[in-house]
Amino acid sequence: MNTVNKMKISLLIPVCNYDIVALVHSMKGAMSTVPELCEILIGDDASTPEYKEKFRALEGNGVRIISSEKNIGRAATRNKLALEATGDYLLFIDADMMLTGTADSYLLKYISSIGTTQVICGGITYSDSPPGDPDKLLRWKYGKWREQKKASERKKHPYTDFFTFNVLIAKSVFSKIRFYEELKQYGHEDTLLSYQLRNAGINILHIDNCLVHEGLESNREYLDKVKLSVENLSMLYDKVTDKKVFCDTLTMLKSYHKISFLRLTLLFAGIFIRYRERMEMILESGNRSNYLFVFYRMSMFCTYREIHRRKILWLYSDQLLISSIGLRE
Repeated sequence: MNTVNKMKISLLIPVCNYDIVALVHSMKGAMSTVPELCEILIGDDASTPEYKEKFRALEGNGVRIISSEKNIGRAATRNKLALEATGDYLLFIDADMMLTGTADSYLLKYISSIGTTQVICGGITYSDSPPGDPDKLLRWKYGKWREQKKASERKKHPYTDFFTFNVLIAKSVFSKIRFYEELKQYGHEDTLLSYQLRNAGINILHIDNCLVHEGLESNREYLDKVKLSVENLSMLYDKVTDKKVFCDTLTMLKSYHKISFLRLTLLFAGIFIRYRERMEMILESGNRSNYLFVFYRMSMFCTYREIHRRKILWLYSDQLLISSIGLRE
């Protein structure tokens, strides 16, 4: 008997105030033809009553709602879903994704790769046509440029090109690693998970099984999210024990490592502080080069690192002052 056929998959969808009715109906329809899909768990992270009602209408026949009364963030919601899941494999997808084909074919692509590794990344794609609203160009342009990659490209840097918006993970692996719940706001929970997988020696298999990212924020909303994600990344940088390995898991961190080695972080931070508003005004137009956006993020990160460095120096100075006072007494 084929042991792969015994494997059960739990589909986990964290969501807050987003319409996932069509997505869940598509996946729910595949449960009768793809027996490996044993359940669909919706992690409602304190959505409004309007959305809660929509989610409740989806319950039954393999669909369950796991609700949080207070917003706990994506990392904690995903962990909560994983604890409730009964499957051997956990298929995490974001709420603002759309299938490119049928749910059956999407699931079967993952199932055919089970057994080769414990972590399988399907990838992300964006619409070929730019959004009709120019106020959503920034997210589309950057995603198309940096995130949309074929498996053959992602395999060259499996940990750097790892994202959790469309990934299958063995529950036995996830139960030992899990998402870092101190990350309450948007950004980089997947970077830390990639770092943990690499440290644990767990391989990531990349396959061409993309989902379409539909939920494009406005240019201003995306810039606000970028700020939150850079804050998260700076916090994580302070917490990880192996900074060299952590830097190898993200292109921006690799660049920061070079900038730091050349002692240019203060220069980048100074440019950000002086020209931040001008850069944001240009980026909000959505018609500028992606390289300006990359520089904007990099200079913002350097600013956070300089602030942290100075805090450490001030703390050290205070400790020296306290010690000297103690000696005089």
